[in-house]
This record gives sequence, structure tokens and C-alpha cells, in this order.
Amino acid sequence: MQRHQGRYGVAKMANVLGVSRSGYYAWETRKTSRHTEEDRELADLIRRIFEGHYGRYGSPRIWAELHSIGRRVSRKRVERLMKEQGLRARRRRVQTTDSRHRHAVADNILDRNFHAANPGEKWVSDITYLRTSSGWLYLTVILDLWDRKVIGWSMGKDMAGRQVCRAVDMAVRNRPPGEGLIFHSDRGVQYGSDDFHPALKRLCPTVRLSMSRKGNCWDNACTESFFKTLKVELDILEGKHSFKEV
Repeated sequence: MQRHQGRYGVAKMANVLGVSRSGYYAWETRKTSRHTEEDRELADLIRRIFEGHYGRYGSPRIWAELHSIGRRVSRKRVERLMKEQGLRARRRRVQTTDSRHRHAVADNILDRNFHAANPGEKWVSDITYLRTSSGWLYLTVILDLWDRKVIGWSMGKDMAGRQVCRAVDMAVRNRPPGEGLIFHSDRGVQYGSDDFHPALKRLCPTVRLSMSRKGNCWDNACTESFFKTLKVELDILEGKHSFKEV
């Protein structure tokens, strides 16, 4: 009613809303409670934190940040104030695996055996997307299961097969593949492309290809775990880091 007094009379609004004019005037002159004032201040701080992290923080992370700066409030209070302001963490879902192609698909010979006795025995690869200060980029990595080290990677604005080829080229330079190397990936078109297979065979003639079962992320759990660490612990999702394409 207070917001619309310039357009409608108090008597008319009171009648429509089923409240008394005296009740409205009593409310208007009533002093704001301390709790309400604290809510307003806290809501403003929550919004600034939310916007400062590009709208990607939900109530758990905002609650944790409030505690880190000495504001001891309950999770439910943070949830309520975010809901009242319509603040909801944005989630970007990008499909990085397109298995609807006509290229050959390899059997899953890795079969979730993520142990390697020697370097260059088993490599795993995958693609993810990252929000950076330069915009959204796609990251391809290759890990050697012997020590779980990233031995090859490439980054670009697309998921073309050439990105995987660049990562393989770096991996071979950093760590020579062993005889009969198992190269495991998902069934994405990048790993089945005509660009990728010849490049891999040229660099490692005895390589054996392995691919995850369709829609089964557990078959490539090592790279999934690496990407989670990269995104969550290093906070790359918040765009605080800057990367260059290679």
C-alpha cells in the first residue's frame, strides 16, 4: 500500500486488501524492529557476495563466506533472505560428449582398472568446460594413471578433434608412451574422429584404444575426479583465473 499511495487512495486499497485504514497508519508509523533492520543489512551483504561471485554461489557457499568474515548467522536465515530476493545460483550445463556419430567405438578394455605399474602404460582423457576471465573455454586433459599426473592438455573455444590431437602431442613429448599403451576416453566424437585416430597411431603405433560405456562416467572416474578438484578447490568456476588458448 505504501508503495502505491501515489496511484491509489489508502481507503480504496484498504478495502480491496481487506485491512483497516487505522491499522495501515499504525503500521506506517511503527518503528522498524531491530531484527528487520538486521535482515535488510544482511540481505544487502548476501546480494553483494552473490553478485561478486557471478551469481554462482548458492546458500551453502554464501553462508560459509559470511562465517569467514565473522558474520555468524544460520543457514536457514541465509536461505530465506536469498529466496525473498529471488537469488538462485546459476548452473551451466554443457554437453561435452556427443556419442551420436558413425565413427568406430572401441571396447572398454581398461574396465575401471585404474592401477598402472609403469609410466606410459595407461592414459585417460576427457574434456570439460571452464568459466574463466576470458570467457567459456573447453579443456582437454590426458592423465597417466601411473602417477595421475596431467601429461598433456589443450584449451580452446571449441571441442574440435584437433584439441585432443594437441593434448596427445604434448603428452607424447612429456612422457613417451609404453609398448601397448591403453588410451581410454569416453565415446565422444572428438575421440572417434578421423583427425584423432591417425594422429594417435602415428605417435604411438602400438596404442590400444579403450572407451567408456555409453553414459557411464564411472568408467573414466579419474578424470572426473581431477576436473572436480580443478573446478571446486581452485575455484575456477568463479572466473578468478585467466587462461590462454594453446
